[in-house]
Amino acid sequence: MDAEAVQKLVLRLPGAEEHEGWAGQPAFKVRKKGFAYLSEDDAKLFVKALREEQQAMIAENPEVYSSWWESGRFGWLEIDLEHADPEEIEELVTEAWRLNAPKYLIAQWEE
Repeated sequence: MDAEAVQKLVLRLPGAEEHEGWAGQPAFKVRKKGFAYLSEDDAKLFVKALREEQQAMIAENPEVYSSWWESGRFGWLEIDLEHADPEEIEELVTEAWRLNAPKYLIAQWEE
């Protein structure tokens, strides 16, 4: 999956918006809360995850997934877009969005 496909995937989620990140890269937010970022070179995707999910993905495929950052019960997962399974990317992005989205937007998505 390339960066353009990631952008399309993210922006179909209710309330998701694209902003400019700290280094000029695409940052994806819902209600001003970040849940996914692309790297400056568009080769990596960083998504918010529960720490358990982050650790499980890294253990399952450390060539594709790595830890980017951790705080409290959340960890940020770094994904190598070239080698990641597109279906897994879709699931991880959707779950990252769900972690920040309000209930009414989640309900819209599930309809």
